[in-house]
Amino acid sequence: MIKSEIQQVKLRFGIIGNAEALNRAIDIAIQVAPTDLSVLITGESGVGKESFPQIIHQYSRRKHGQYIAVNCGAIPEGTIDSELFGHEKGAFTGAVSDRKGYFGEADGGTIFLDEVGELPLSTQARLLRVLETGEFIKVGSSKVQKTDVRIVAATNVNLTEAIADGRFREDLYYRLNTVPIKVPPLRERPDDTVLLFRKFASDFAEKYRMPAIQLTEEAKKILMSYPWPGNVRQLKNITEQISIIETNREITPDILRNYLPAQQEQRLPMLFGGKQSKTFESEREILYQVLFDMRQDVTELKKLVHNIMTEQAQNPSGTISVAYYPPTGTGLVAAQPAAVPTINLSATKSNADEDDIQDTEEYVEESLSLDDLEKEMIRKALEKHHGKRKNAAKDLNISERTLYRKIKEYGLD
Repeated sequence: MIKSEIQQVKLRFGIIGNAEALNRAIDIAIQVAPTDLSVLITGESGVGKESFPQIIHQYSRRKHGQYIAVNCGAIPEGTIDSELFGHEKGAFTGAVSDRKGYFGEADGGTIFLDEVGELPLSTQARLLRVLETGEFIKVGSSKVQKTDVRIVAATNVNLTEAIADGRFREDLYYRLNTVPIKVPPLRERPDDTVLLFRKFASDFAEKYRMPAIQLTEEAKKILMSYPWPGNVRQLKNITEQISIIETNREITPDILRNYLPAQQEQRLPMLFGGKQSKTFESEREILYQVLFDMRQDVTELKKLVHNIMTEQAQNPSGTISVAYYPPTGTGLVAAQPAAVPTINLSATKSNADEDDIQDTEEYVEESLSLDDLEKEMIRKALEKHHGKRKNAAKDLNISERTLYRKIKEYGLD
């Protein structure tokens, strides 16, 4: 009975696929629809999250009410409060008349907030109040209004990371995430890619009045093994391109590969140093590694200078032989020094006192931790911008909130 109902939902809303994770997501949407619980739909961009709020609305008691879909990421921050909650005439420049807002319009219905992770913090506070009390206030008004709205939200942002960075309210997250629905990416549904390709090919053949393209068995294997970073949206786009451009309606592996972007297995630079190469997940780690390697080079130079000065003190003649061997892992080979340079220090006999010699030993005490490097970078950025945190954060390529947290953590107030 459950499988039959899921199949009916797929046919009604044009959902293609038989993956277990996809069926599970549809089943949860059907089960939660009759309630008024808030639902948070998560999944990568292009997986088809927009179908699930429609399922929830149509299978709820609100199906005869308004259904409004709002793309929160497409509305400018300065106007989003007015769009969602409405405004009074004269509330701001350009407010020539009253506006009801989506929460007023959707009273008794459902609002789908797509890309909810992009909402400004001030708007998040307003949304939290709607979820907790069903109340909101128009922009420029002091009158509290009531609304009976079912909220379904969706995001491709990792909200737990956004909470840690201070970009999303934790209390709002738990209010929205009463019932979570995760839509699987296409790479986790390899068998569904062939079904989707066939459906899209049929649709475009009808749209452009031409024979439908078909995949050979080898081309199907390539289609199923490709990771599809753009998910269903990318597959549909590529199917349309092939349908229009190719005259041969049988698609071979060679033809298909021409339309698949090259897989970028490594998207960040690779540093070579030490005994093995290492890839990094962030530019900050690359910078840390560069600084770390530079610090090691300086330490080696200090050691060399210290040894030269010590040997000079033990060799009154002032003639010192120094052999240089490249550090291991640099790619240079020096089994034996081809030429041993002679350094004559007699002409510049040391006038330095013992304190100068002892200073060369400070390398032993130097800290090489990433925390110390990060602290020093933040301190220099603040000095460079004369304490202006906004400019310093931009220079460091981090958010202001993260910078504030780091300043407090390292005691740089």
